[in-house]
Order: sequence, then structure tokens, then C-alpha cells
Amino acid sequence: MNWLTEHKIPVGQWASAVFDFLQDRGGWFFDGLSDALDNLIEGILWALETPHPLIIVAIFAGLTWALQRRWQTVLFVVLGFLFILNQGYWEETLESLTLVLCACIVCMGVGTPIGIAAAHRPRLYKAMRPVLDLMQTLPTFVYLIPAIVFFGIGMVPGLIATVIFVLPAPIRLTHLGVTSTPQALLEAAQAFGATPRQTLWKVELPYALPQIMTGLNQTIMLSLSMVVIAALVGADGLGVPVVRALNQVNTALGFESGFIIVVVAIMLDRMLRMERD
Repeated sequence: MNWLTEHKIPVGQWASAVFDFLQDRGGWFFDGLSDALDNLIEGILWALETPHPLIIVAIFAGLTWALQRRWQTVLFVVLGFLFILNQGYWEETLESLTLVLCACIVCMGVGTPIGIAAAHRPRLYKAMRPVLDLMQTLPTFVYLIPAIVFFGIGMVPGLIATVIFVLPAPIRLTHLGVTSTPQALLEAAQAFGATPRQTLWKVELPYALPQIMTGLNQTIMLSLSMVVIAALVGADGLGVPVVRALNQVNTALGFESGFIIVVVAIMLDRMLRMERD
């Protein structure tokens, strides 16, 4: 088998050459993208940190009531935020929420249109599927290397790595929702003279809304699963105390910060859960 190992396909060298080429030729693009994402992160973080914590709790409670109309869910969200305040992780929670919100804006803003386009073009989705599989199965630590090369250290590379890992979820679920629209509904819309645009907005998207909301839910959950990994490249948030606890072998700190992540994940899941009637 020596003849096989001696003629190794230089996959790593090819990837390195691509990254070097992009860094040399596209530095202006990555700098501009970094500045735009950094402004987005700072704007959302300022909006969350400026008001009194109880005001933020009230806003999330009102949003939960508007989405769910269940006082039990509202009470759970309020108690969850009060528990976070009690444990002293408010600032870290807001930083993680900022990363999650930014990831949701980017992933849903990009993934939903791509999912709609793929649903109407089967060949496009067939070509995209191996790329989506690669994005979801490639070890997440691998994303950190080009993120650091192109964007340095901080919140931006953490956000980029999170978006790459999370983006397939809204694409797949939007595609599933649109393609699962019953043929009878589509034929009825066409019989009444609906244009393709009207069919999309008035038939396909309303029917696919639960799947799209599930995509948003999965985007949030997967983004929260990346907060620890994002902390390794300098991103602030709940991942920082987890990494600190790992370095210090501090069981109490690790359990506290990890449990806060679980509480935040459950709260956001209950807020955005949507079930088809």
C-alpha cells in the first residue's frame, strides 16, 4: 500500500492555496464584511444592554405573549430571565443573544430565499445538497481556521463560523415546507388565475410557515450550540465561562454557565415554537 500513500492527493494544499488566493485578492471584501457584521453586532448589543434588565425581561415577555398567547410560557420566560439575573450571567447572556440574533438575521435572510429558489428548481437543490451536507458534517473547529485568517479574533469570526454551520437548516426546512404544499392548493390557485408570485405569497409561504419557523427555531438552537466554540476565537458570551471552567477544571463554574445556556435555549424554543393546526 506504500504506492498509494506516496501519491497523496494534496487536498490540504489545494485548500490552503484557495484561502491564500482569497485573502490576497478579496481582502477588501472581507474587511467590508467584517465592518458590516461588527456594526450589526454592536448595534444589537447596545440595544440589549442600554435598557434596564427588567425592561428587557418585559419586552421578551410581551413578545412571548404575542407569539404564544399562553401565560404559562410567559411566566416560564420571565422566571428564566430572573434566574439568569440571580446567577450573575446577565451580561454574558446578552452577548450570546446578540450572537444568536445576528446569526438568525443572516441565516434566515439568506437561507429562506435560497430554500424557496431550490424548491422551485429541483436541479438546483440536487446540486446544493452535497454542499449542505459538507457544511453540516465538517467538524466545526475547521471553520474557525479560515474565519481567523479572514476576520481575525473577536465576535465576527465566531459569527461567521456559526452561520456556516447553521445555514443549511433554514435552507432545508424552507425547501421542505414549500415542496410539501398540497398539489390541490396549487391547482386551485392556478384555477383562479393566480400568478406564480401570488401563488408563492398567498399559498406556498403560508402553508410552509410552520416549517420556516422550525428553521428559525433550529437556527437558534444550533447557534447556541456554537457559543462555546465561538469563544475559542474571542467571541464574548456564555461560552467564555465554559472555556474558563474547562481550563481550570472548575466544576461549579462549568455547571453554572452550561445550565444557563440550557435555560436560554429552552426559553427561546418555547417562545418560537409553532404548531400546525
